[in-house]
Amino acid sequence: MIIALPLEENNGEKSRISRHFGRSEYFGFVDVENNEIKGYRILKNPFVEHGVGDLPDFIHKNGANILIAYGMGERAIEFFNSYGITVILGVEGNFLEAVKKYLEGNLTGSMEWRGSEEFGHHDRD
Repeated sequence: MIIALPLEENNGEKSRISRHFGRSEYFGFVDVENNEIKGYRILKNPFVEHGVGDLPDFIHKNGANILIAYGMGERAIEFFNSYGITVILGVEGNFLEAVKKYLEGNLTGSMEWRGSEEFGHHDRD
């Protein structure tokens, strides 16, 4: 299983989840086997200036089954769903800690991001 997360920076194990999926500079891809983290890679976002569907396609082509993020628009969620990628939203903090919590069944997120103007404009397009 591969878990993808948008990242604010490429700071190795200290990298933090980006608060805005579409504007993240990097993406982390965490390899998981038998409920254990086996490794990760951090890739530069090739679509900082992206079109509709570019980022979900990029995540899909990198083998992700799950995406953990803070927030994103409904259209992006629909693209991920069409690829069979499970989307978990409202998550902040260190990306590896988030994956560990997910694997333990203890990952919780806040839906506070939905009220933000930053994300609301996506749903009006």
